[in-house]
Amino acid sequence: MSNRDPSLRRNAPHLELHVPEPAFRPGDTPDFSSLTIPAAGSTPRADTAAPAAETHPLTTALVRVLGDDGKPVGAWDPKLDVDTLRKMLRDMVTVRIFDDRMYRAQRQGKTSFYMKCTGEEAIAVAAAAALSAEDMHFPTYRQQGLLIARGYPLTEMMCQIYSNKGDKLRGRQLPIMYSDKRHGFFSISGNLATQFPQAVGWAMGAAIKGDSRICMGWVGDGATAEGDFHSAMTFAAVYNVPVILATVNNQWAISSFSGIAGAERATFAQRAVGYGIAGLRVDGNDALAVYAAVKWAAERARSNHGPTLIEFFTYRAEGHSTSDDPSGYRPTNEAKAWPLGDPIERLKAHLIAIGEWDDERHSAMTAECDEQVRAAQKESEKLGILPQQGEDDIGSMFDDVYAEVPWHLAEQREQAVAEGGD
Repeated sequence: MSNRDPSLRRNAPHLELHVPEPAFRPGDTPDFSSLTIPAAGSTPRADTAAPAAETHPLTTALVRVLGDDGKPVGAWDPKLDVDTLRKMLRDMVTVRIFDDRMYRAQRQGKTSFYMKCTGEEAIAVAAAAALSAEDMHFPTYRQQGLLIARGYPLTEMMCQIYSNKGDKLRGRQLPIMYSDKRHGFFSISGNLATQFPQAVGWAMGAAIKGDSRICMGWVGDGATAEGDFHSAMTFAAVYNVPVILATVNNQWAISSFSGIAGAERATFAQRAVGYGIAGLRVDGNDALAVYAAVKWAAERARSNHGPTLIEFFTYRAEGHSTSDDPSGYRPTNEAKAWPLGDPIERLKAHLIAIGEWDDERHSAMTAECDEQVRAAQKESEKLGILPQQGEDDIGSMFDDVYAEVPWHLAEQREQAVAEGGD
């Protein structure tokens, strides 16, 4: 059969592709007035046992608790006690100070790489507060707040960053890819979206064993475009897995904005609709809203009502990593224009609004946190910084790979040790 004469299609429109572009580029004045930000307290709260379909309107809404006056409103108010609020604030401040000091350490050549979570501190810290200490997390590289909120020693975190003698991972991970089973923090993977199928598989195993623990998987907005995301969603939906799946939509994936992953077409929370599972879209800069949403999803999972996909709507205030210069692809003042504000300042304002905090106590606490981080850094650096590593115990690079070291690797180890000793 011959092809049709192209002239018969001469008057047909030419096919085109759409390439998403961010609204603002370097030099532009960012304007987020087009974003629909519902008033705090206006989003209804579904019952944790409700059919998944009843939550689907919440995938285009935005769960918010803290009003502009710092006071909580609406059905999602978790009514937290003051001690919990103060601990969350302290943990968030500690995370930011920790990030700043490790960023400077990288710039000083003490380590090779670091990633900050500035502007996103409320998400990990509030999630940690909402879950049981026995629950497992499958995090990405921007959930250091989970470890800090669970009391993981700062010195040990820094030893992993420096890959020094105190590093329990023995330098086998990138500097910020922490791992600690006792604190429910699964080994971070640099591959995108692997956390979701890992979390779903762990939760399936827990259900098969009749365990009472649940887990939470974490990805960024860009990782939702990976196949692993959809494989995990399918398994979670089909088997009604007791898992919380969190997508942190901070607007940027490395240097590409969220539209490349589909944000122009729908919210990331709306992906729950196609799979028939519960979904929530949450103000990620509102610590109370984050706590309430995670608590809700946890209760749903523990009661065998199925998985929940949560989109935390936030903004990555700084670069993707120390290897990234965001001024090359977005306006330098875009973070300040973000309409949901600074999560630390918002929680601080809440405590002040209810008469349980003030600027003097906040300054004193910040100074204490700073001293704590400084002391931890001093202790960890006594064990060495990254550029000093690599010559001692060089043969250990061959350990923990095979139960029995093959002959050819044994020869390589002997050679490496001999050359390293010269």
